[in-house]
Amino acid sequence: MPRKRAADRVGPVKTRTRTGCRECRLSRVRCDERKPSCTRCREKGLVCSSPLILKWESEFVSRGQAFGRAGVWSKSRSPVAEAQAGGRRQSLSPSSPAPLSAVQEWCPLPPIRSWVFINSSVSTFERPHQMPVAADDPNAIVRYSDAGSAQDMQMSLVGKTADVDDDIFVFQPLQLQLPGPGKSLPLFPHLSESPQIQLFDYYLQQVCPRTTASSRSTSPFASVILPFCLTASPTLFRAIQALGACHWSRFNPSYHAVSLRLKSSALRDLRQRLTTRGFPSCSADPEVLVVMLMLCLCEIVDNCDQHWTIHLKGAKELIRLRRQQNVTLSLPPITQTQDPVSAFAESFFAFQDVMGRTACGEEVLFGSDYWQENGRIIDTWMGCSPELASILSSITEMSRTRRQFMTDAARPAFSQRAASLAYKLENLVQEPDDCEDSTLRTAAELKRLAAVLYLHCALYGASPSTTLVTDYVRTILLHVSELLDRRAVVGITWPLFVAAVELDPLNDEIWSDSNKETVIHGRPLVLRALAAMAESTVSNVARTRAVIAKVWQARDLDMLQGSSVGSSRDPASCNDWEWYVAPISTAMSLA
Repeated sequence: MPRKRAADRVGPVKTRTRTGCRECRLSRVRCDERKPSCTRCREKGLVCSSPLILKWESEFVSRGQAFGRAGVWSKSRSPVAEAQAGGRRQSLSPSSPAPLSAVQEWCPLPPIRSWVFINSSVSTFERPHQMPVAADDPNAIVRYSDAGSAQDMQMSLVGKTADVDDDIFVFQPLQLQLPGPGKSLPLFPHLSESPQIQLFDYYLQQVCPRTTASSRSTSPFASVILPFCLTASPTLFRAIQALGACHWSRFNPSYHAVSLRLKSSALRDLRQRLTTRGFPSCSADPEVLVVMLMLCLCEIVDNCDQHWTIHLKGAKELIRLRRQQNVTLSLPPITQTQDPVSAFAESFFAFQDVMGRTACGEEVLFGSDYWQENGRIIDTWMGCSPELASILSSITEMSRTRRQFMTDAARPAFSQRAASLAYKLENLVQEPDDCEDSTLRTAAELKRLAAVLYLHCALYGASPSTTLVTDYVRTILLHVSELLDRRAVVGITWPLFVAAVELDPLNDEIWSDSNKETVIHGRPLVLRALAAMAESTVSNVARTRAVIAKVWQARDLDMLQGSSVGSSRDPASCNDWEWYVAPISTAMSLA
């Protein structure tokens, strides 16, 4: 039966709707738009959804197309409508752009850069006390290379050259040529038959230089670990190669699977050794600690979640058993008889524990007895002196037990102990082995300044609005900017973190340049520093950045609601650090 002509139809013409569900629109069927499910979707068992599609008039105008259908399209078109539609199509042709209304004004669009912090997320309001680190896209910090092979792969720092009048500083990209499959190492000829020879080369050429703040000193990851590898088992080589592949996967995701295989193999060998020989016997074997060290660093580089603390606790148990055995056998003090490999592994785990627990305030595993209280020589890997690490361990322990000492009888002793630690920090002198190593000296001074700031926030309840906190944050960020100008960003993760989480959102102006008429603000400086550190360090910058952003979001939200935590007059109440930083900083690696 032929269709009726438009002139013979009776009743109103049924035009298409713009609010039908997705399934009906895809099938080109009219939707009755019933809620929560239209009739067709309910009968067919389909999921009825109405997607929201945003259309921008400027895009249609630039393409010479009409925006919307009102007065333009209809099944029953009058001659007047045809003339109007034709005129509109002609006016929207690319040769004659449509004139905008004289009343219409466009707001200027600010420049959007890769480091810009956007304070908007649904999870911020739904889960205010959780830290969705997995949701933080690492691509925003580390840029993957498009190269497909190791031979021609090349990476550069994400930090682009900023405009002189833009914000912070000019940071030139650092070009680092990754090693391809290299020749066999003279010291390890048996590695020439290994298909992962390039991973060991990558560890030597790329990982080791990223573990020390000094460019004038050799990293202990090379000077201590490599000689020990001459007599090591294949398990240690697999652990080292796993670390190289894990770090390389930051820039080439294809190495992530290689890292998982090598890490699984090394972990399986380690478990078998611990099971067959037992903890007491393995505690005297320095190779076990070194394998744990490499696997721990793999977990830090990869996700920096609770997994790396498992190796930390296991190493703590081995070190404790070894010390007990030395006491039982009446041997000399362990600090005098300890071999270099065991000493370095012990300091690695102890320093990771001390620096990480400053953020969350949990119980310290490696206490101040692991450090020399009078050791003022700056360690090239730690970037500070052992005395500073000992003071930080004491501050964290006092912060954790602060409420227990808030009685009238115990409060004077707590105040005296806090004042004693503050006096030590103010008068602490840290000296590098090389007196001309200004970079290492600056990194150590940064940690000392951050320790003073941390002490006042954790023990005295200081907040970002406190004058002392504002001054120390500004001083720390000034030193950070100086190191960025030198392109020396290794070893400043913890000072940058402490300054960033205590940055006042209402007063983050660091300094102003009257000659260039520019104002330097704290948040852009912190984000650019993190972007520069992403490829220049072995630490997990993505986790650090996610926690800092979460603290900023919480401060901004409380500031708008008028419920921010300031300097509390009650010493027993929750202070600013415990309220904003500690709840979301569990299992952080800030060493």
